[in-house]
Amino acid sequence: MSGDGREGGRRDDEVRGARRIPGPRGAVDDLDLETVERPVLPPPGGSAPDGSVPEQGVPEEGAAAPEVGAAADVPEPEEPYEPEEREEPEEPDRPEEPDEGGPVPEPPHAVTADATASASAPGLSHRVLKALLGAWALSACSAEETAAVEDHLTVCAPCADEALRLRDAVGLLHTDGSLDLDPALRTRVLDGCLGRRPARVPIPEWATAYDAETARLDALLRDIGDSDWHAPVRLQWFEDERAVTRRTTVAGVIGHLMAVDGLLSAALGLEDPLAGTGTGAAAGTGALGTAEVNAGAEVPLSPTRRTETYWAATYPPATRAVREPWRALTHELIRTASLAGPNVAERSVSYGEFALPLQDALLDRAFECWVHGTDIAEAVDYPYKPPSAAHLHRMIDLAARMLPAALAGRRGAGLAGPARELVAPGAPGRSVHLEVEGHGGGDWYIALDSPAAVGSPDRAVAQVALDGVEFCQLVAGHISPVEAAAGQEGDREAIRDVLFASASLSRL
Repeated sequence: MSGDGREGGRRDDEVRGARRIPGPRGAVDDLDLETVERPVLPPPGGSAPDGSVPEQGVPEEGAAAPEVGAAADVPEPEEPYEPEEREEPEEPDRPEEPDEGGPVPEPPHAVTADATASASAPGLSHRVLKALLGAWALSACSAEETAAVEDHLTVCAPCADEALRLRDAVGLLHTDGSLDLDPALRTRVLDGCLGRRPARVPIPEWATAYDAETARLDALLRDIGDSDWHAPVRLQWFEDERAVTRRTTVAGVIGHLMAVDGLLSAALGLEDPLAGTGTGAAAGTGALGTAEVNAGAEVPLSPTRRTETYWAATYPPATRAVREPWRALTHELIRTASLAGPNVAERSVSYGEFALPLQDALLDRAFECWVHGTDIAEAVDYPYKPPSAAHLHRMIDLAARMLPAALAGRRGAGLAGPARELVAPGAPGRSVHLEVEGHGGGDWYIALDSPAAVGSPDRAVAQVALDGVEFCQLVAGHISPVEAAAGQEGDREAIRDVLFASASLSRL
C-alpha cells in the first residue's frame, strides 16, 4: 500500500463505483462504541442492531470474498473478569474506506479503536490493563491509566494478586541502602532460633564472642578467591617502644591463628595442631632444638614462637587448604568448652610468659580474630565491620583489666614512672580514668602504682578519652600511643604510662 492508505499505484477513478470490502474491525472489547461516533457505512447493507458488529454487504461478482474468521463475525458474549480468553484475530492495517462516489476524507472527529483506548482510560480492555500493571507498580502510568488500573483491581481478583506481587517486588529495586549484611544479623537469627528451640548444650556466655568472630572471619574466607589467599598482609604490633611489622599472606595469617589456638587446645586436653608438623611442645623435637625442648617441654611455647615455627614448617606456603583445619579447631574448642561444665571457665591457659583463665583466653582469641580479620579485609579490599557492641565492650574490659600488670612490668623494665603511693592489696590507689566513647564504650579506672590496688574514681589523677575502636587499635599495636588519645586531662606522666602500656599488650 502507498503511504496514503490506497493500494499501490491505483487512481481514485479506477475504484469509483465499485463496492469496497472494509477491513476487519478491532475487537469489540477494545472499543467503547458509546463514546465514539460510528463511521458512515456503504449504502448496501443495513445497520446492525446495538450490541453487535454489523455484517458486511454481499460482494458483487468478481470481488474478493472476505477472509474466514474476520472481525465481522459476531463475538461471544463478554465473560466477566476474563475477556482475554476469547480468540482475537490480529488486526491488519486498515485502508481508508472511500464512498461509491469517490474517496471520502476521514472526518476530523473520527478516531481509531487504538486511539480511543489510549485516550479514554475507562474503556481500556482487560488485556491492556493487565499489561499496565508493571508500569502502575513503578508509578509510571498517567493519571487516567492509574485510575483505570485501580478501578479494574477492585473487580478483578487475578490482576489484584499480580499487582500486589509487583508492588512488593518494586521495593527490592531500591539500591539506596547498603548491601552489606548487618554484623548483628547472625546474633538475631540465632536468638530467634534458640528462642523457639533452645540448644540442648548451650554455648557459655563467655565463649559467644569467640564463636561470633570465628564465624565472621570464616564468612570472609569463603567469599575470597583462590588468588586472594596469596595476597600480602602486613602484620603490625609494638615491641620495645617501637612499631614492628611482618609481612605474610592471607593463608599465613590463618596459620598463625591456628598455631596460637593450639594453646587453648592443650588446656582442654585436645590435640595440638602443630603436632602434625613435627614441631611444638606436643611434638617434642624438630625445629625447636634439643636444648629448648629439654628445658621446657611441659610449658607451651609463646604465641610468637609457635607462629614462627609453623611458618618455617609450611613449605611451600599455605593455601586455601589451611581454612578447614583452622575452622575445625575453632568448632572443637567451642564444643569442648560447652560440654566441660561451668568450672572450666577458670582453667588456666599458659602463654609462656603469662597465663589467662580460659574464659579470658577465648575473649583474647576473639579479639585476635577480629584484628587479623581486618588485616585480611584491607589486603583483599573486603568490607569488614567491628564486632557487636556487647562483644567489643568485653574485649575493652579485658584490656583494661590487664593494664595494671602491664604497667608493673614496664615499671620493672624502667619504661614507666616509679610508683608514688603504695597501698595494701585491694585498697583504692592512684588511678587514671579511661573513658571509652562510642561503640562498646564505658568507663574504667586503671590502678597506677600496683596491680593489687583497685582503681577508684575518688583517687583519679588523670583522664583519657578514646573511641572504642581506636582504643582496640591501640591495644593491637596498629596506631601509635602518641596519636591515640582524643582527649587528655591531668597528670601527663600517668597518661603516657597508660597509653604505652596499652600498646605493649600487642603481639604477633
